[in-house]
Amino acid sequence: MRLVVLALGVLGLAALASSATARIPAATTGHDWPRFGWSVSRSNVFPFATGITGANAGSLKRRQVQLDGTADSSPIYLHGVTVNGRKRDVFFVTTTYGRTEAIDASSGAVLWRFTPPGYASWAGTPQITTASPVADPSRRWIYGASPGGQIYKLAVANGRPAWSVSITKLPSREKIASPLNLVGGRVIATTGGYIGDAPPYQGHVAVINASNGKLLHVWNSLCSNRSGLIEPSTCAASDSAIWGRAGAVVDPGSGRIFVTTGNAPWDGKTNWGDSVLVLSRDATRLVGNYTPVNTDELNRTDADLGSTAPVLLGGGYVAQGGKDGKIRLLGLSRLLGTAPHKGGELQIVSTPPGVAAFTAPAVLHRGKETWMLTADYGGTAAFRLVNGQLSLAWHNATNGTSPVVAGGLLWVYSTSGGLAVYEPTTGRHITTLQSGKGHWSSPIVVDRRVALPEGDANDHATTGILNIWTLP
Repeated sequence: MRLVVLALGVLGLAALASSATARIPAATTGHDWPRFGWSVSRSNVFPFATGITGANAGSLKRRQVQLDGTADSSPIYLHGVTVNGRKRDVFFVTTTYGRTEAIDASSGAVLWRFTPPGYASWAGTPQITTASPVADPSRRWIYGASPGGQIYKLAVANGRPAWSVSITKLPSREKIASPLNLVGGRVIATTGGYIGDAPPYQGHVAVINASNGKLLHVWNSLCSNRSGLIEPSTCAASDSAIWGRAGAVVDPGSGRIFVTTGNAPWDGKTNWGDSVLVLSRDATRLVGNYTPVNTDELNRTDADLGSTAPVLLGGGYVAQGGKDGKIRLLGLSRLLGTAPHKGGELQIVSTPPGVAAFTAPAVLHRGKETWMLTADYGGTAAFRLVNGQLSLAWHNATNGTSPVVAGGLLWVYSTSGGLAVYEPTTGRHITTLQSGKGHWSSPIVVDRRVALPEGDANDHATTGILNIWTLP
């Protein structure tokens, strides 16, 4: 492993912090970032101070850590955990071919590396994973995915596996692309397909007992009358990938699981292509659904509704993007129920400038206001939810991956390189941190540090970079 320490490159000059940002405390330590999106609902909002403000973001210093693979996803972080016999602050990433690595947040040293069986047969091939790991609430274990269709439980202390379980019978076609989630002692994972959508495969939701690795239930979005893992070729329908960046989104109050599917047939009975689906907390039952009236057109034109996952806005509202560049505002009360629900959107707005959505927005509650902050190939934007309607507050032309809000600042990583920092409700640019190009990866900001992988899993590289910025 090689470490390269670089001075921060600033592409934009920082202005003084706004009054809203300035109220964030100057420093805080001792918080975890245990999963993609921070919360089980994938809010992408870290609710604590980070020690990084608009006034000092321009002084961050970057270290680049060389990884044995591309982490085309988000890191997670645990503070003060014992690894290799010492207490440390640690970042964890899963790379393209299923290697999960623990990185010392202070030194950048790789503390351990778990290599799944089968790695040698996947390395350099198109069979990949882009799933972020998830940490157990005990802080003693993390869970990671591999291209072989396996989920592994790994010891935080040394990376040794406690169990593994397969969530597909055809890993060469069914890909674990979305990040893992964990709630109530259950790991939740989803499957999709690979570029080109070569059949057969089906998107499904797998629920695993985090303690012993038992596969508790599988809900299939095609042939949904069949439970458990199925041989993809035995279902008459194919595709319906669950591949949005946020994957399985969980409502923390009810425990319901929200997912959105990609292209496939829809009949409102057993086939649920291009649909928002609400499952019971154990994924044994479909308890709600929504499908656009033009579902056949979406399927025919490869305009996946499921290019993004459902966004839980609170107050009974759900937002859903898609490859067609539309954001659909849905009422939760209409979503619920077993009858098929076609149409009935509260509002449909375009993503500025109307391009396909592939990322997970951040949902910021500031006082009585709800903000949805988006970034994608067409730029970065902020919407306010006012009187049951989304209104565009600001936007710019800077493309980005899934944005996060931390320490009162909006962080947006551009696929063309650079991590931009904004004031969330005004869009005022504060600074941009220098970095290389990326694809799905997004930053986390915690304990006076910023961590961001770069690179594209579709390059099939067996090396990659994790950027770590710290205050001097």
